[in-house]
Amino acid sequence: MSYGSSHILHGIDLDIRRGEIFALLGPNGAGKTTTVEILEGFRQRSAGEVSVLGTDPAHGGDAWRGRIGLVLQSWRDHRRWQVAELLRHFATYHPHPRDPDELLSVVGLTEQAGRQVGQLSGGQRRRLDVALAIVGRPELLFLDEPTTGFDPEARRHFHDLVERLARDEGVTVLLTTHDLFEAERLADRIAMLVNGRIRVCGTPSELSRRAAAQAEVRWTAADGTARRERSSDPSQLVWELHQETGGPVAGLEVRRPTLEDTYLHMVHQHAKDGAEAGIPGAQEAGAPDGRKRAA
Repeated sequence: MSYGSSHILHGIDLDIRRGEIFALLGPNGAGKTTTVEILEGFRQRSAGEVSVLGTDPAHGGDAWRGRIGLVLQSWRDHRRWQVAELLRHFATYHPHPRDPDELLSVVGLTEQAGRQVGQLSGGQRRRLDVALAIVGRPELLFLDEPTTGFDPEARRHFHDLVERLARDEGVTVLLTTHDLFEAERLADRIAMLVNGRIRVCGTPSELSRRAAAQAEVRWTAADGTARRERSSDPSQLVWELHQETGGPVAGLEVRRPTLEDTYLHMVHQHAKDGAEAGIPGAQEAGAPDGRKRAA
């Protein structure tokens, strides 16, 4: 995908399997939303081939659109509709919709059923977005940062719902998120998009093994001093500590690389490589929060 001389996406090659939960991670400006909008048929690609449910999204008709569900980053419509009324209206567009009242209960909006959409809080509106996306029983669900504004309990219920859709009903889910815990909790596979390219793709455990981040071993020395050491082979270090002490090691704790460690390592490494190669925007993309770094 290019805008004039500015290249947003560079030859993404990606397969997502039916029934899996796939997470797309990357800093702001990496091209996640552009990728998703191309797959949804909202944006025309500059080149390449795309197939979603066997159809080119650029030419998808009403029947094809009825097979997908969308949760975009934000909506600015339907403010005067009542929540339950809007959900029932959306249900009429689908041949075999979910029961709207039951769905309101699932997303925790039963008490807000009679309120206008414009009166909902940010988190409540996101729950309604999810309900509108799945009321038609989609085969493929796009979730673009879906839990923004959710409290911890609502986020947990949402995660349970997404897992049920994928595991029990075979719904394919493409998720973009900045919540690394969410990605690690939900995703079967994760791809990291940096500077418009997919740098790595695999299961959360595979990505952790590929990262250069080392495990951290913590323990309490015989003199009571708290000690810590990083190691690429923590089991060897723990064995050596046991040999030294001749028994249990006080305060022993092993912290292995998390998805966050992997993500930050990948983002910074590829941003550095891009900057050295003279790729425009590489420094900006390297900042995990999407802000430009000071020169």
